[in-house]
Formats: sequence, structure tokens, C-alpha cells
Amino acid sequence: MMKVVKELEIQMTELKEAKEKLAKLEVSYDKSKMTVAKKTIEIKTLDNKIKALEKELTLDKTLAEIKIILWAKIGQSITNQWQSIPTIHEQILLINIAQFETQGARASLGNMPEQANKMIQFLNTHTKEQLAALDISSRTDTILTVKKALTLRNFVQTLERKCQDMQAEINAFKLKFTTLQSKGLPSLLTSSGKLLTHDQYAHRVNNYVSNQITASSSTSKETSPPSGQILYDKLETMLYIEHEINHLFEV
Repeated sequence: MMKVVKELEIQMTELKEAKEKLAKLEVSYDKSKMTVAKKTIEIKTLDNKIKALEKELTLDKTLAEIKIILWAKIGQSITNQWQSIPTIHEQILLINIAQFETQGARASLGNMPEQANKMIQFLNTHTKEQLAALDISSRTDTILTVKKALTLRNFVQTLERKCQDMQAEINAFKLKFTTLQSKGLPSLLTSSGKLLTHDQYAHRVNNYVSNQITASSSTSKETSPPSGQILYDKLETMLYIEHEINHLFEV
């Protein structure tokens, strides 16, 4: 009996020690959890700070500001040149009308200019009596009448030369603007091919710039400061556009 009591006392002592040890472990574990949570917050804060610093090093914000400034200058250059842009498109319509008219005039003239030259030569090489025998009462009036065909031919030729000069200007403008569009400048025309108003085009450019800057910021994966060459490459296109718009119309 004494032996059993002794064993019970030993087990009670061991149980008490085990409970005390468990309590100490639980306290230690709770402290460990608090330390881990604290460290996790500190690490997350530092990680966010590193990312913010890396983003600043890429100069994304600075580049976005520079792009806005350059596009504002491009917009002002477009405004300065805008008066000539509708004129170019009016010339396209005028050329279409002129070509239609000259084609009709040439069709109505046929070979009359060649015949007119022969008739004038004939009238100038015959006497008044010979012309009267042909029912030509007035040499001068007849020559003036015949010369109308030559005057019309000369008018048609002059109009065609004017159209060629205008077409050369139009082609030069289209070539320059096509190049600018390939660099990112928005189109001047609606989906139906109609020229936008200046306000409509300014709105289109502003939307394009906003979308470009937003897309550039969201897709940027650079984490180191860009070199001078990289900065230049990113801004070169806009500098080119501004320069070319300022020289869109040489005259």
C-alpha cells in the first residue's frame, strides 16, 4: 500500500512538472508567434519601400511628366499649323473637280486646236476677196472665233499645271503625315475619311497620350535607373514628331 501511494506521489509530481513545462512552452510559443507577426509586418513594409524606391529609380513618373510636356508642345505645333491642314484637304476636292472639268473640256475640244491653227494660217494667207468668196466677211472676227478653241486649250493646260503643283504639295503633306502616324501621331480623319475639326483632333490626341502613359506605367518592368541612351530612345519619337510638325508646311 505504501508503495502504491509512493508511486502516485511520484506521478503527481511528474504531472505537475509536465504542466508547468507545458505552460512555459505555451508562453514561449505565444511570444514566438508575436515575434513572427511583427517581423512579417516589418519585412512587408521594407519590401514595399524597396519597390517604391526601385520605381522612383526607373524615372517612370519623371518620364510621364516629360511626355506630357512634349505632347503639349506637339499639340501647340499642330494648332500653329492647323490653318493649312484644312486647306490641303480642300485642295484635294478642288483637284477632283478640276480634273473632271478639264477632262470634259478636252473631250469637247477634240482636235479643234490643231484645226484652229490651220484655219488661222489659212485666214492670214488669203486675200479679202478670196475670203469673201468663201462667205467669210470679217477676217478679224473669224480669227477671234477660231482662237476661242486655242484659248480654251491654254486654259485647260494652265489648270492642269496648277493641279499638278497642288498635287505635289498634297503628296508631300501625305508622305510627311503618314510618317508621323507611323511614329504614333493619331490620324486626322474619321472612320469615314472625313477631316476632323481642330477641337476633335485635340481631343483625340489627348486621349491617345493618356492611354499611352497609362499603358507605359502599367507594363514597365525595369528596376534599375535607365541609361542616357534609353531615356533618349524613349523621347526621340516625340522630339521627332514635334520637329516635323513645325516643318509640315515649308511655305
